[in-house]
Amino acid sequence: MSFYIALSGINASQKDLDTTANNISNVKTTGFKQSRAEFSDIYASSIFNSGRAKVGDGVLTASVAQQFSQGTLELTENSLDLAISGNGFFATASQIGDQDYNFTRSGAFKLNNESYMVDNNGNYLMGFPVDEVTGANQSTSLATAQPIRIPDTAGAPNLTENVNLSFNLDSRSQEVAVETGAPADPDYIEGRPFNPEDRNSYTSSTSTTIYDSLGEAHVLTTYYVRREASQGGENGTPAVPADGNSYWDVYTTVDGLGVNLQQLDTDGNPIAAAAAEPTDDFGDGNTSFSGIRVAFGADGLPSSDSAGYDTTLGTFSPASVQVGSTFTNGANPTQRINIDFNDPQGDVVPTQYASEFEVNFLEQDGSTVGRLTQVDTAEDGKISATYSNGDTRFLGQVALVRFANEQGLTQVGGTSWKQSSASGEALAGEANSGTFGAIESSALENSNVNLTKELVDLISAQRNFQANSRSLEVNNTLNQTILQIR
Repeated sequence: MSFYIALSGINASQKDLDTTANNISNVKTTGFKQSRAEFSDIYASSIFNSGRAKVGDGVLTASVAQQFSQGTLELTENSLDLAISGNGFFATASQIGDQDYNFTRSGAFKLNNESYMVDNNGNYLMGFPVDEVTGANQSTSLATAQPIRIPDTAGAPNLTENVNLSFNLDSRSQEVAVETGAPADPDYIEGRPFNPEDRNSYTSSTSTTIYDSLGEAHVLTTYYVRREASQGGENGTPAVPADGNSYWDVYTTVDGLGVNLQQLDTDGNPIAAAAAEPTDDFGDGNTSFSGIRVAFGADGLPSSDSAGYDTTLGTFSPASVQVGSTFTNGANPTQRINIDFNDPQGDVVPTQYASEFEVNFLEQDGSTVGRLTQVDTAEDGKISATYSNGDTRFLGQVALVRFANEQGLTQVGGTSWKQSSASGEALAGEANSGTFGAIESSALENSNVNLTKELVDLISAQRNFQANSRSLEVNNTLNQTILQIR
């Protein structure tokens, strides 16, 4: 019997050596969790045996248990590298649509040839679906989890439909007379037809980039011309009222070509043009085009005497311009743009103060096709992509999974595990909430192996192996002695 006891000790020592060697060999393996050999004694007896005289039957390897303590985080320069600071596992699948998941702490992900995030074994990283605009989570169930894909383009272009514009016009600006021929006041600029190529025919201007249905960029320029009271009335140009307001004519061009700007009433119907461009041609083959006329009161704010003044917003009503008529590249020729003279919240309206011309707010809603420029992952696991056209889209939320008994997980290699009856069901949830850890972007979790401790354990296991070998040798010597008795 003592032979078997010593042999069980040797086997246990060998298992301890194997476990320690495996830990040491994986000291630099990302996401690796060290193991610990756990032993128990063997004791067997019957009801008629005397327990006082019974000797144990040796040692048994009860378990090689993995220790899921946190490994140190190593910062990297790859935004696709992810680490979990706290509890939880990444979920991966070998194929799209497969729900036989592997679970890992190794977050060394990269893109495959279809732009999916995969690990070194080609397994797809799973994520919860989110709203691509707001990032709002739509589900936290593994049944609805999908492989996370990072497209390198932002999709089809969006044509510009709305421009929000607010500005300050300098109240000290000189008026531009409507008619040709200098007025009596020498401070006035000689009247001339509006011409975007003639800097003296307008007071100020500003430009913004708009996009057609094909994603090609165009320049929409807005011109502001201060008018003199009691001028005009000839050649189809409305006279400027002398009512104490300051009047400005507003014109637009697209890529230098004049287009008709029409003001809209509260129902969205065009209001008759209040400012007409004379029929002078400025060299582009275009004939007359019209603008709108707006008025500012003595307080420097939009006046209710302006055509289409919106009492609710306290500013000029929107204007509409058909920009598609200037396109020659096959884009939608009926494209129209609404120009709102305020910010989207209605807090910033045009003014006329005694300060330099200034654009207070300018924004448009179109975009061209964008190329991927940056990928960010937040602590809650939401992945957002930024594109060259300014779009930012949420692509998904990294799914985290935890188990009631982590040590019950079944190892499958590649620093991955599968659930088992001992581990319990996989419980999915959002990172950085509840008992789930936070996601650290551009970081990897190192092995939690303590090399100093493992080297000490290696020496201890070696001593145990030697001691059990000595015990086996002594037993063999005793048997030899008995066999030699005559």
